[in-house]
Amino acid sequence: MDPSRIIDSFPAPEYRGNQERALRDIRDAFADGNDVVLVRAPTGSGKSLLARSIAGAARTVEEATPAQATDAYYTTPQVSQLDDVAEDDLLSDLKIIRGKSNYNCIIRGEEDTPVDRAPCARERGFDCSIRHRCPYFSDRAIASNRQIAAMTLAYFMQTAGSDVFRKRDVVVIDEAHGLAEWAEMYATIDLKPRTVPIWDDIGVPDLSEAGDPVERAARFAETVAGVCERAKDELLAKPELTPEEAARRDRLQELRGELNWFVEDYRDPQSPTTWVVDQHDGEGSPIAIKPLDPAKYLKHTVWDRGNRFALLSATILNKAAFCRSVGLDPSNVALVDVGHTFPVENRPLYNVAQGKMTYEHRDETLPKIARLIVRLMAKHPDEKGLIHCHSYAIQAELRRRLAEMGLGNRIHGHDRENRNAELETWKATDRPEVFLSVKMEEALDLKGDLCRWQVLCKAPYLNTNDSRVARRLEDGQWSWYRRAALRTVIQACGRVVRAPDDYGDTYVADSSLLQLFEKTRHDMPDWFAEQVDRMSKPDLPEFDPVAAGGRGSNATQGQSGFGGQSSGQSRDGTGTGSSATNSASSRSSDGQSSGGQSGSSGRSRGGSRDGRSRSESDSNDGGRGDHPLSDVWGE
Repeated sequence: MDPSRIIDSFPAPEYRGNQERALRDIRDAFADGNDVVLVRAPTGSGKSLLARSIAGAARTVEEATPAQATDAYYTTPQVSQLDDVAEDDLLSDLKIIRGKSNYNCIIRGEEDTPVDRAPCARERGFDCSIRHRCPYFSDRAIASNRQIAAMTLAYFMQTAGSDVFRKRDVVVIDEAHGLAEWAEMYATIDLKPRTVPIWDDIGVPDLSEAGDPVERAARFAETVAGVCERAKDELLAKPELTPEEAARRDRLQELRGELNWFVEDYRDPQSPTTWVVDQHDGEGSPIAIKPLDPAKYLKHTVWDRGNRFALLSATILNKAAFCRSVGLDPSNVALVDVGHTFPVENRPLYNVAQGKMTYEHRDETLPKIARLIVRLMAKHPDEKGLIHCHSYAIQAELRRRLAEMGLGNRIHGHDRENRNAELETWKATDRPEVFLSVKMEEALDLKGDLCRWQVLCKAPYLNTNDSRVARRLEDGQWSWYRRAALRTVIQACGRVVRAPDDYGDTYVADSSLLQLFEKTRHDMPDWFAEQVDRMSKPDLPEFDPVAAGGRGSNATQGQSGFGGQSSGQSRDGTGTGSSATNSASSRSSDGQSSGGQSGSSGRSRGGSRDGRSRSESDSNDGGRGDHPLSDVWGE
């Protein structure tokens, strides 16, 4: 790597914000001899352009001896981030490669067949005469020879040890804050009917019956791996497979490899990995085998893949803790902080805490949050809003209560199967609908009028029923637990303000979040701490479901995005037949509230928010899911 080339490799015609200073700091960090540079860059920093500049400093083929690694990888765990790269003209020299299942065969009659189920994957000795034109193998060949190959983290890890995607000089990982957790997730082995093709052929023991459950799991894994091997060999004996049989063969091979890796690592006395096992319903029930801090796994799949690494994220909160979690030596790692260029007054936090949303207090607090959302809908009658529900249970209860209040016409949402489709439908509408989301705190770009306000319903603490979380808390890792929640909060806060002239309000509805801010103050980036320090309590309209219906909207419309059910009668006695053509009685026709706070209609896009009234924040008030993963396994 030649750090001096980083600045010259910047792909845009000019810098914006703090990009030039950031690149100089990154250049100096590598020049000082650090093999890994953490780049803590907030929303709007242009991380993809920074990533391209760093990758451009990789050793070239012309500069290298035959034994030296050359060129660069760009990788990200987020599929949407890779899609953004593909659409950015400034990054056109990054060649993107995806997994086989993302490409269709081009043989006549097989055009709807994914490449991983095509004749070349089904028939023994199949000789494809047009393989050179196959979209997958063509992209793979180009990416393997391009100076910068771009791929998802899943595909990057899966191709470890590949002759095609060899070690390179520089590896850039975007959105790297959850690298340890992603690695744990990839290395987790889920044994259940859907993931084990030979489930009906094995007897699943109760791992808690006697002795160490992990030792029992290792013995069971050896048995299952043997059954997988025999079943796979039976399929390989056939001259031709159906697409379904090809899928079964591939899964058997993959599962066998996963199980053998677990047994090998567990039996290795030198391995730093701690394994835990979940089996909640005893004999015959599913089993999850999970690693803690899988440093050995990351070494093979990530750290052995390059000479120098740049890890970019807005939420790498603690350098020492992050390095410890991913198996890096902090003395060989530099942290570069990039300042925020978005005015803090454009990204305010508001304290609207209604109580705790812990399990024991939720029944009392959730109805209050539903009424709060009604007041916020009245405050933002012409603006789209996002509710971070945290769980589908909370989402369902809020949906029910808001529908009963006659507000189905402004409510949209999703379930586990249609999350992306419903999100795009909501983003495309011009109506001021409110989207009830679950696990959308990351990789969501709601710039401009796509969304002007959002609500954090619950402190996003990890599930303590997860054996990995429980084990860490047993070991006293409460700082790790709180940092994980803070990281998610900071990510969520970045969804609605995407440019220096953009603006959006974030409302904190769970009092546990106020406690979280107190206990993690020393882990916050300065720019987020400034947001927290400025947090105030807003003036809100009185509770009035009719006023919350939106100007010109009809409260009797079906519930948008949830099957179109009729909203019905309000719990508070408010009928659903009235047309809400005005804001609440406390607001004037130009959107100005009776308290003097500028309403949504009274400010222009990108306008100053200096006129907002702010009260002193009372920070002493009050005491993970679905990821947009890529299905790209398989080279």
